[in-house]
Amino acid sequence: GFYEAFANIYRGVIEAIRADRDRRPRSGLAAEFPSVHDGARGVRFIERVLASSAQGGAWIEF
Repeated sequence: GFYEAFANIYRGVIEAIRADRDRRPRSGLAAEFPSVHDGARGVRFIERVLASSAQGGAWIEF
C-alpha cells in the first residue's frame, strides 16, 4: 500500500547514496526514484492546472 510505496522510494535514495559513495553506477531502485527535476515539473503542471481552472478550463500549454 501507501507506506510500502514510500519505503521503496526511500530505499532507492539510500541505494543511490551508497552507489555514489562507492563510485558505482546507479541501477535498480537507485535509478528509479523521482528527482528534484521531476518535482519541479510536477509543480509546473499544478500551476498550469490552476491557470486552466481560472480560465474556465481553457487549454494551457505545458
